[in-house]
This record gives sequence, C-alpha cells and structure tokens, in this order.
Amino acid sequence: MTLKDLSITLSDMYFNAPPKDRVTMIHLFGIKYANVILDNGYSRKEIIEKANIKISYLTELNKGIRLANYVILK
Repeated sequence: MTLKDLSITLSDMYFNAPPKDRVTMIHLFGIKYANVILDNGYSRKEIIEKANIKISYLTELNKGIRLANYVILK
C-alpha cells in the first residue's frame, strides 16, 4: 500500500463517517494500518495532509498507531 493509498483510505474513512465518529475513524485507521505505516517509514504528517484532514489530527493518528500494539480488530 502506498502513501497515496493510505491517504485516500483515511480520507474515505474520515469523511464518510458520521460526524461524531470521525475521530474514532482516525484511531481505527491508525490501528488497522500501523504496520504498513511503520514498516514503510511513511510520514504520518504527510498522510494526514494528503487526506485533507486538519494537521491537529496527527495526534489522533499517533494514538491509533500506538493502540495497534494492544487492540485486535473484530
């Protein structure tokens, strides 16, 4: 998965979620794609920017990536 693919996926998850679930979708994205992001050394900031999401949500993406060590998706 490329950085562009990740950005598109994050954008879709964020903008297609109900407004109250948008931050949750950023966390879920981080959990789901943590290995891809980390293994390829992709810039988290660049993913957020290319997804057209406020840069302040970088913190939420980082939380999701950290949670990936502790969470199993249903």
